[in-house]
Amino acid sequence: MNLTLNRNIFRWIIILSSFIIISLILWNTYVFFQNFKAEERNKMKNWSSAQKEARTTDNLSENISDLPLQILSSNKTTPMITVSKEGDIDHKNIDEEKAKDPDYINTLINKFKTENKPIEVRFDGEVLTTLYYGNSPLINKLKYYPLALILIIVLFGSVVYFFYKSSKNAEQNKLWTGMAKETAHQIGTPLSSLVGWTEILKTEKVNPEYIFEIEKDIDRLQTITERFSKIGSAPTLKTLDIVDVTKSSFDYLKSRSSKLIDFKIELPNTKIVVNLNEQLFSWTIENLVKNAIDAMKGKGHLTLKLSQTDKQVFINISDTGKGLAKNEFNKIFEPGYTTKKRGWGLGLSLAKRIIEDYHKGKIKVLNSEIDKGTTIQISLKILS
Repeated sequence: MNLTLNRNIFRWIIILSSFIIISLILWNTYVFFQNFKAEERNKMKNWSSAQKEARTTDNLSENISDLPLQILSSNKTTPMITVSKEGDIDHKNIDEEKAKDPDYINTLINKFKTENKPIEVRFDGEVLTTLYYGNSPLINKLKYYPLALILIIVLFGSVVYFFYKSSKNAEQNKLWTGMAKETAHQIGTPLSSLVGWTEILKTEKVNPEYIFEIEKDIDRLQTITERFSKIGSAPTLKTLDIVDVTKSSFDYLKSRSSKLIDFKIELPNTKIVVNLNEQLFSWTIENLVKNAIDAMKGKGHLTLKLSQTDKQVFINISDTGKGLAKNEFNKIFEPGYTTKKRGWGLGLSLAKRIIEDYHKGKIKVLNSEIDKGTTIQISLKILS
């Protein structure tokens, strides 16, 4: 108990530490982005100051120093547009062909206004030019970096959630597996005793028919014990005739079900050989038949039809019960999902695992209509 508790605490410490580290990276990236943008604006202010000096010098070639010229020529990445008080427009780091279109320039000016506040170049209180500038390619890349980090956090959270959920499910599966094997072990003791008592009854001149029925139920209990003992273990598949196995399971349930159920079975006259675990496959058929009986509330028509193609065999189990809505076609195979007042909702999820995980086949709701009935189909590969 303490070991499990310590493991959970350690797991949560790792999770919280990871979130804190990622959050700090996200915050530092945001601060870096803001500082970088501030530096970019300072550069633009220096550029506008250099432009002011260049424009206010009477004789540019003789009086202007080298520094303003160097500053004006230093910007090679930040896109900018300058508009003079006379309405003249100049641009830098913008596609020359596109810049010939006045509408494109106006669109860029409006865009730059949203990205950065325009800088006015003033002299003697008069605005000489207005500088509109956009984000440099580097800033455009950096501004998406926090979004990428947020996405990483979301993905990381999802991984943590699924990891935690799968760990929890693995622990529960171990618990259920252990309980199933212990149940099989506990049933075995009284079962052995029943076999012994049956042999004694045979010597007491008891009606053989009674003993025959008792032996059938003992065989049934032995089958159930074997099924429970196999939970959590990889089952052994054998080459078997699925027609014979299906008929045997169907007949057993038919003899022990309500006489108000009209049972019908349609089987081919030839053998169909597949890789099968007889106990687990019989368990699946019984689960499906019992579910069909419950859906009909003990009264109706139940049909099992077995057919084949060149590569597959199909087992369709149809009832005339209450039917299913479309959104329930997949839900009924989920563990714990049930429409009945009693039961654990494990029968169909177990059937799905037996067919798809162990036998590499498919199980699905073939069709269903409310108040008309449901057909569930199993498909398995035929051995050539």
